[in-house]
Parts: sequence; structure tokens; C-alpha cells
Amino acid sequence: MTDREAALDPSDDTVPALVPDPAAIRRHYEAEGLGRSQLAGTPVEQFGRWFREATDNPAVFEPNAMVVSTADAQGRPSARTVLLKHYDEQGFVFYTNYGSRKGRELTENPHVSLLFPWYPLARQVIVTGTAARTGRDETAAYFRTRPHGSQLGAWASEQSTVISSREELDRAFTELDARYPADEQVPVPPHWGGFRVVPRSVEFWQGRSNRLHDRLRYVALPGGGWRTERLSP
Repeated sequence: MTDREAALDPSDDTVPALVPDPAAIRRHYEAEGLGRSQLAGTPVEQFGRWFREATDNPAVFEPNAMVVSTADAQGRPSARTVLLKHYDEQGFVFYTNYGSRKGRELTENPHVSLLFPWYPLARQVIVTGTAARTGRDETAAYFRTRPHGSQLGAWASEQSTVISSREELDRAFTELDARYPADEQVPVPPHWGGFRVVPRSVEFWQGRSNRLHDRLRYVALPGGGWRTERLSP
């Protein structure tokens, strides 16, 4: 056996597993296309169609999960996955700690991007726009629908701050659980609430064969309404 063969011998437990080559991974998209004639009149209506299909597909884990990308006042970006909690013609809403990194960055720079990665359907939706805080009444109404533990978690976590240990977080939660048992109302944290992203553009991306994907985008018009355009893949 040569030195190279010995190095690749799978029976040798001392040899680390080979790392997959990302360039060698191939997935071929065979989905039907997306044409302008198939688009709804507004991007929110079209989003509703695709969101319903994603929700109905058991292969799509958490169809309301979206990647929220923000940037600080100096333009340094950050991204994280957040759950969409409401959408309508006024925008897309999610909730967070206003002291978190995304909360601070959206306060400094309201420009934001949302990405819905529905991989099993070979689809993406990309929303770009600006974010503004929801009203306290709207925030309180949503907070009341959260499970009791999630309500306590909004108080226990000083999101994005450095903590000494997991035990510190668990201790804070336990203390809150004793203060507000399940039969008592948990107050809405003043540092917690929603952001509504008002879209300026919404792109619907459908994977196609030979990497010639369909990309159709709605762009908001100054006087209201939308124009649609096809982007080269």
C-alpha cells in the first residue's frame, strides 16, 4: 500500500474523514418556470401564494423563517434568521429585543433585506425595504399570543449581550417563572417589540435547469403601485 493509499484507508480509525468538496456538490432544478403572466397584482398577494405552497409542503421546515440582513451606520453588515409573524400590504412584521444587534442597527440604519429560503421548492423570496417599529398596542396584542415560556424568555434574555454562562440565563428564567406563574399575566417588556419592513422591491426566484433561473421582481413606483421586471440569472 502506498503512502497515499494508507492516508485514505477508510478502515484506519486514526485517519480523519475527508471533508466534502463544496465545488463537487450539484443539485439540478427541474421545477416549472415562473412567467410574468403568472404573477399576482401585488408582491404581497404573490408572496401569499408561494407562502401557502411552502406551508403545505412538509419538507419545508419553518416556512416563516427568514434571514434578516441589516447594517450599522458605517455600513458593516450582519445577518440572522428570524420568524415572520405577520404580513399584509403594509409590510412584513417580526419581533425582537430592541437592544439586540439587529434592533440597534435598524435604529441607526432602517434599510433592511429579508430572504425566505424555501430550498425544497427551489425558491427564494428577497424583500428589500425600510423598517420601522410597530406601535405598542400591536406589540402587546402579539405578545399575548406567545407561549408563557416565550414571554418569560423575552425578559430573561438581554439579547446579543455577552453572558458568563448558560447557568446565568437559566437562573434568570427560573426567577421570572417564580415571579410570574403560568396563571398570571406577564407584562410586555418595554425593550421588546416589532419591526415592520415596508418593501421597496420583492424578488421571486425560481430555480431552473442549467442555472438559468427565473427571477421576477416587483419594484415600488413613486406614485403607488408596482412595476415588474425580469432579472438575468
